[in-house]
Amino acid sequence: MIPHVAPVASKAKLIAGLAACMALMFGQPVAAQTKTVRIGAIYPLSGALASTGTEIKDAIELAVDIINNPHPELKGLPLAEGAGLPNLGGAKLEVVFGDSQGKPDVGLADAQRLIQQEKVVALTGAYQSAVTKTASRVAEQAGIPYLNGESSSPDLTERGYKWFFRTSPTDETFIENMLAFLDGIKQLPTKKIVVVYENTDFGVNTYKAVQKLAGKREITGIAYSAGSPSVTAEVQKLAASKPDVALFASYTSDAVLFVRTMREAKYAPPIFLANDAGFIDSKFVQDVGPQAQGVLTRDVWSNDVAAAKPGLKKINEMYKAKTGKDLNGNNARSMQGVLVLADAINRAGSTDPEAIRKALAATDLGDNQIAMPWAGVKFDNHNQNTKGAGLILELKGAGYVPVWPEQYRTDKSLPTLPFAWK
Repeated sequence: MIPHVAPVASKAKLIAGLAACMALMFGQPVAAQTKTVRIGAIYPLSGALASTGTEIKDAIELAVDIINNPHPELKGLPLAEGAGLPNLGGAKLEVVFGDSQGKPDVGLADAQRLIQQEKVVALTGAYQSAVTKTASRVAEQAGIPYLNGESSSPDLTERGYKWFFRTSPTDETFIENMLAFLDGIKQLPTKKIVVVYENTDFGVNTYKAVQKLAGKREITGIAYSAGSPSVTAEVQKLAASKPDVALFASYTSDAVLFVRTMREAKYAPPIFLANDAGFIDSKFVQDVGPQAQGVLTRDVWSNDVAAAKPGLKKINEMYKAKTGKDLNGNNARSMQGVLVLADAINRAGSTDPEAIRKALAATDLGDNQIAMPWAGVKFDNHNQNTKGAGLILELKGAGYVPVWPEQYRTDKSLPTLPFAWK
């Protein structure tokens, strides 16, 4: 009778087993197998927003490097000084990317694939609020933690979701910041605001936030279809309305198109203020920055502000060494989101979704424990970070510099008003 032999799972496992036996026979130590913790990241890596998505991917890869390799120069930043996730035996963090192409239905499919096939323990992304809405719905149904670092539509944290957390401030916070900045402008009127916004969650919620918070100001809106081949009609409406402030909510390709169309029409709003997004993308600055000097935008990151904090300055230097560019508000927020998620996974000491969710809910980081110029990260009962804040920047030269809050304004000649094309 032939004795039963248990099947060998793979040739590689057989070889590994024999190697271990030989090592033990000759008194050699057996190296422990390095574990990997996988999270999924959904961003627009192709399509009209590919430049933004690529910059975010680079920043997330920097976060992974900070977590997986020793960086004693970043003292105080959780997980930076060691290597890997110590509470999971030094496991390394791995990010599996999905390409949403900027489309909510593709982002939804990405989330399903990452959870079901790639077996990620958590998700992050997806930059655009409309894509984040669909992708996070999949995570909620699956019971998988979803940490959003950059989408700003307020309603994302008003859905009663258990598994969705956001570190970035919302558009309501940002609009409050913008209005406070406008209140400080004395040389020009700021009562009449026209909001030019794309008809997605990001644009619509920007307009709603302005309407909600504007007080006695006169507010009107000009909606347009994202990715339109022409915005001539919208620029004509804007010029005809004669606003004190033109406030834009647009992603990169639309932001560039609006600037070019307004210049061709020889129209410039007295105050040109953007709600971040496409206006801070390096492609916008490269393509039309020389002509759009003086454009104002809200943001969450400034190299001038970062330079005042050694840790932030070092992180920006690391990103610049990797990419040749400075960090900006889009990708710095995404990087911070991954750092917060990794810290929670480590504190959970487990890849169990519920343990990670509880650790996220218990997050309480101070300003010296994060890679952003915020007071920290602490979530409220809607899983929204209560310690984030915005800045107002002005495009000057090859980049943006802070003009608000006052303590961050190093150039006292700014802001440059009224706005005029160069």
